[in-house]
Amino acid sequence: MDLRIFTEPQQGATYDTLLTVAKATEDLGFDAFFRSDHYLRMGSSDGLPGPTDAWITLAGLARETRRIRLGTLMTAGTFRLPGVLAIQVAQVDQMSGGRVELGLGAGWFEEEHKAYGIPFPKEKFDRLEEQLAIVTGLWGTEVGATFTHDGTYYQLVDSPALPKPAQAKVPVLIGGHGAKRTPRLAARYADEFNIPFASVEDSERQFGRVRAAAEQAGRRGDDLVYSNALVVCVGRDEAEIKQRAAAIGRDVDDLRANGLAGSPAEVVDKIGRYGAIGSSRIYLQVLDLDDLDHLELISAQVQSQL
Repeated sequence: MDLRIFTEPQQGATYDTLLTVAKATEDLGFDAFFRSDHYLRMGSSDGLPGPTDAWITLAGLARETRRIRLGTLMTAGTFRLPGVLAIQVAQVDQMSGGRVELGLGAGWFEEEHKAYGIPFPKEKFDRLEEQLAIVTGLWGTEVGATFTHDGTYYQLVDSPALPKPAQAKVPVLIGGHGAKRTPRLAARYADEFNIPFASVEDSERQFGRVRAAAEQAGRRGDDLVYSNALVVCVGRDEAEIKQRAAAIGRDVDDLRANGLAGSPAEVVDKIGRYGAIGSSRIYLQVLDLDDLDHLELISAQVQSQL
């Protein structure tokens, strides 16, 4: 089971804070550092000092780290034109020596689009399908050949399809709870399918849909990596668990039911339940980015048992 650190910087984090967490992620033996792609805080957080851009952040971290994978859960398709996104991700992959992964979603948070003047189209999912075709098509075009796409929303004519990523294949992540279109898109384009904030039972059901869609598309169901994203809140005792839950404004009972919360032994047991239904990777959503002791505890007493 791979454990990855997943951050939500729109809630309030500077680049220096993210760099500190990314370096701790590397030093403590976690597999990867991922971040959300949002420009507006959610809930009661004041969001200070303001948002950071996902791919600018990852470009900086690419030069400041050496081992960990770097990526997004999920880049919002509404934020970037697909040709530009393909260039950005390829460049950051080169900067990292081939450690980048692209999680790409349709975009959903209308308020942040209004706040920063970003169009919020109705046909987001249809656009996402074209974006996936374009990004993967540009990367898959041989050097010296050109790429053309005549779609409903995007047209590319004789693109040189450059630059190329350092990796022969940048892993593409697709995720969500949709019962039909999401599994179909994952079957066609994804290397990894991620389901966020879902129970073991709901995860098993959705993984089954994706496996079935992959087989219908001519792939083996196990060609994809299956993963979960869950809020994490671990403590050495009940007082520490409650303290960490209070720091992120969450209820302990809710976190135990819907996330990974409790003692290290409780969390290891629950991760095992996800592993039993086919999940091989957990994105630990860390909401208090100043609590590095939390990461040290997870590394020493949770990750060490996996």
